[in-house]
Amino acid sequence: MAAHRRSRLRTREPGPAATRAQPVPDYSLAHLSALSLSPPELIEAAAGAGYRYVGLRLTRVTPDEPHYPLAGDPVLLRETKARLAGTGVGVLDVELARIGPAEKVRDFLRVLEVGAELGARHVITQLPDPDPARKTANFAELCDLAAPLGLTVDLEFPSWTETPDLAAASRVLRAADRPNAGILVDLLHFARSRSSIEELRRLPRDWFHFAHVCDAPARIPSSRDELIHTARHERLFPGEGGIDVRGILAALPPDIPYALEIPRTTLAIQVGAQESVRLALRATRHFLRPRE
Repeated sequence: MAAHRRSRLRTREPGPAATRAQPVPDYSLAHLSALSLSPPELIEAAAGAGYRYVGLRLTRVTPDEPHYPLAGDPVLLRETKARLAGTGVGVLDVELARIGPAEKVRDFLRVLEVGAELGARHVITQLPDPDPARKTANFAELCDLAAPLGLTVDLEFPSWTETPDLAAASRVLRAADRPNAGILVDLLHFARSRSSIEELRRLPRDWFHFAHVCDAPARIPSSRDELIHTARHERLFPGEGGIDVRGILAALPPDIPYALEIPRTTLAIQVGAQESVRLALRATRHFLRPRE
């Protein structure tokens, strides 16, 4: 397994050719973009729209959101595997290992195991914990659990949590010092936290395995509730808002996949979840197409 993990990581390291020409990115469909769809339905929607990967949410983040217990439902797990095999869509990541003061890291072992069983490369984590030493120790332990399964652990930094920006996430990675550790740059969280593109450019390239891509209005909401509402329900397609989408992505390695996390509840009600994610991919490809 360890050798397999190292092979995976090597395939994502940009070589000289990647620095000279911008490759065409692979696209993944993050589950939050269409959380009303079960994992098999999400895979079918991704295949129909032209995504190469999906990200699957294995844990419930809020009490009122849909929950698809892949880690505890063998029938749903078999159906999900069958859809993956039938469509050729892969699993890029699983989420969410959200570890605060009350959570135990080993409680997420089954999530990691199912992610590896589905062929995922990464597991997303958040650290809403005010104790720097404890959250670093928990992050390191999660990395150690994930490593034999061939998974990287990618730390996301929503601006309303106790790990609220790129600088805070960087401190955790440096202190944990694990080879399979990573930072997940979500463009919304990056912009809302006023993180620095210059700082992003200075960080180790092998910390970045994929990115969450979206847009949003330039105005940063003043309340936590507003921040969360935009993040979970009303993001925009790239080019529709005020985030420096191209600038942030240009500071990341050029060959990482782009996971579209663009929940648009109002649009999905109007046109359906499947059409909403199709429009998201079309708009993103158009916006990020190479300029002549």
